[in-house]
Amino acid sequence: MTQIPQDNEVDILTDNEMLRYSRQISIKAMDIEGQEKLKQAKVLVIGAGGLGCTVTQYLAVAGVGEMTIVDFDTVELSNLQRQVLHQDANIGQAKVDSAKQTLAQLNPLITINTINQFLDEDSIDALVAEHGLVLDCTDNVQVREQLNQSCFKHKVSFISAAAIRMEGTVTVFDYQASSPCYHCYSSLFGEQQLTCVESGILAPVVGLVGCIQATEAIKAISQFGQGLNGRILMIDAMTMEFREMKLPKQTNCSVCGGEK
Repeated sequence: MTQIPQDNEVDILTDNEMLRYSRQISIKAMDIEGQEKLKQAKVLVIGAGGLGCTVTQYLAVAGVGEMTIVDFDTVELSNLQRQVLHQDANIGQAKVDSAKQTLAQLNPLITINTINQFLDEDSIDALVAEHGLVLDCTDNVQVREQLNQSCFKHKVSFISAAAIRMEGTVTVFDYQASSPCYHCYSSLFGEQQLTCVESGILAPVVGLVGCIQATEAIKAISQFGQGLNGRILMIDAMTMEFREMKLPKQTNCSVCGGEK
């Protein structure tokens, strides 16, 4: 469940912020209270590739107060087709550093922390415990499983997304007693993994999926709307069809199966 600060902990919006986010605050479901929750939020983003670039830029301009971006890779020429925070001048640079530079230009009022390394299980667990929401923007099932275990342990909501070829998926795990976890999800498709190198990816598709993931994050933090909890949203850009599948809790799940 997304950790929301108590009223006396919420930072008051400045006049600058009120004007900057005015179009967003005008949404009745958001209002000033929702914007203040965004300002107070601490979000952990794993991956600064196609999904990570899209997600972080929209969370940044929306006013999420603090983000920690984790990635161990450097910018390559082939990344520039879809990883919109990076430019030619950033080739060879750590992706987290390149992303931070661009995000700071988009919104200088927020805090951006970066970690340029591949984290072990203990490091992931410590990071999850320090944040109120975790966004999976990686393409590594093992890392997702580690994130899921830590998020389940600390009851921190986990929003997972994937994009390949002309397809994408987004789902939200809130770790309520009756809710499924990522392992319930991954057990449906096993260990088969596809990569963008092998299968390709259309740039707008990863942007579309990342925008949906960012929208779910903003809704979860500001506590409005109906999230994708317990549901998998499947996007097929070839036919431009959106489908939804209910994701049941697996009673024999090795992570969450013992919780009732």
